Amino acid sequence: MSLKQVNAFYEVVISDRAIYEQYLKKCCRRGFLGSCHWDKTRIVKFASTLGYQFTESELAQVLFEDEASFAIAR
Repeated sequence: MSLKQVNAFYEVVISDRAIYEQYLKKCCRRGFLGSCHWDKTRIVKFASTLGYQFTESELAQVLFEDEASFAIAR
């Protein structure tokens, strides 16, 4: 299931500093005052270079699901 691929990808990103730095460099577009704007297309492409396969909509589903869970838990 691709949602599991998204979660597995982020487990690797947060556990490996070198991969996180590559992720930041390739997937974040710096905005005003250094804020980071994440590019879903770039994230999906970067994940595929590490062997993970998922779509932008699956990525968004996991990200928004996590935000909703966080908001409810607060």
